[in-house]
Amino acid sequence: MNSQETGLRVASIIFGIFAIGHLVRLIKQAQVTVGTLTIPMGVSWVALIVAAILCIWLWRLASSK
Repeated sequence: MNSQETGLRVASIIFGIFAIGHLVRLIKQAQVTVGTLTIPMGVSWVALIVAAILCIWLWRLASSK
């Protein structure tokens, strides 16, 4: 395994962890507040989709090397 493949897999795992975190937030309906601003659930939907796509894309890219 070369360093580029390892880097892609590590980045993929990190994005996967982010995706799981957003999924847990959506399932538990956890409110996130920064100062006086409450972050809407729609932000987690978008972040979940983007993180999952990046996770899958980077994993496949690492596998094709």
